Amino acid sequence: MPLSDVPDSGGPLAEDEAEDLLRCICFKTGPPRTVGVELEWFVHDLHVPQLPVATDRLRTAFGGLRTLPLRSALTFEPGGQLELSSPPAASLMECVTTVSADLAAVRTALAASGLTLTGSGTDPWHPPRDRLLCEPRYDAMETFLDRTGPAGRAMMRDSASVQVCLDAGHEEPGPLGFERRWRLAHLLGPVLVAAFANSPVLHGKPSGLRSTRQGLWADLDPVRSLAPDIRLEPRAAYAAHALDAPVMCVRGGDGAWLVPEGLTLRQWLRSGEPRSATRADLDYHLTTLFPPVRPRGHLELRMIDAQPGEDGWIVPLAVTAALFDDPEAAEAAYRVVEPLAPAAPGGAPHDAPPRDALWRSAARDGLTAPPLRDAADACFALALDALPRRGATAAVVDAVAAFRERHVAPGRCPADDPYTPATVPETGTPGKDVRT
Repeated sequence: MPLSDVPDSGGPLAEDEAEDLLRCICFKTGPPRTVGVELEWFVHDLHVPQLPVATDRLRTAFGGLRTLPLRSALTFEPGGQLELSSPPAASLMECVTTVSADLAAVRTALAASGLTLTGSGTDPWHPPRDRLLCEPRYDAMETFLDRTGPAGRAMMRDSASVQVCLDAGHEEPGPLGFERRWRLAHLLGPVLVAAFANSPVLHGKPSGLRSTRQGLWADLDPVRSLAPDIRLEPRAAYAAHALDAPVMCVRGGDGAWLVPEGLTLRQWLRSGEPRSATRADLDYHLTTLFPPVRPRGHLELRMIDAQPGEDGWIVPLAVTAALFDDPEAAEAAYRVVEPLAPAAPGGAPHDAPPRDALWRSAARDGLTAPPLRDAADACFALALDALPRRGATAAVVDAVAAFRERHVAPGRCPADDPYTPATVPETGTPGKDVRT
């Protein structure tokens, strides 16, 4: 296949140039000022959500949504999940207000088509569906991920999350410094997985995990879903991680993309084969890395399941933003989660988050694991203390407090709420779905 007609510009990129770029673009430092959130939702039938929604029906409804005057970016995932990505907001409440208004508009438009949004880390009812998006990117991604097992397809088609986006932080050391925030994100990560686990069922069957979604990400790929060594300086560690990660695809101008086997970005830069790599190839490669915390100038925290209820997403957003952006809470939270770090350095690369024992326990056990429950309860208390200082409304503080009382204090997560997998009798009457 011809690979010289590449859909990007710029000359060949050298390895040292790539490393310098990675150090500059992945962590953009400065005072933490903005917060954002990316919300993924399953789209189900409004009246009988257990019944599959035809692809043509989804496409028609999604076409109508594109005309809505939203402030958030509206996109769709390969399996038909809907995603809203907020613009960077100057405060937590600005973010909540913007996204809430956009969600209300989307829900109203979907309801007119007889559809609704469902917040769950994995699709609780439907069998795997054909991909809604048949584009070269997703064709290549599926081909690549199929080489390591079924988790990749399930992740693409049957998972949904709440991703919290935060500024990288100050260049200088301290509780809001980028090195401390990078380490805090990874140490707090399993606590967030456990507290907000909301995917015990996949395709109508219990998985044995409280966060099946997190289990899928952990099993996705030997390298690209792992965190680099957080004991190392973040810029150098992530640059090396990106360079040594396998290339998912080499884009071709004719629509057919090459999916190489065992070719790392570093090897591609050195060899110039199957064609020379460019800056645009580097930028694209970064979008195909899926660590639990992804630095893209800011930090993307990618470990939280989509939450039940219309406003359930606000609680993880508020808790996370408070623990990172309030200096007093950030310092105290770091002291809470630091003992969760491995007692000794080292270990095989495959034991890095999210594949290490603590992250696996978070996905399997949720807050029934005492260290995670204790850490979560302490962190929620810190967040509740900090949220008024961050300008949170009483409604947001009350929502966080209610979640703590209902779930965190007794060592539970949303996945532990009573649930009966739905059935659809031949008459078409929906079976009972109990998630109280």
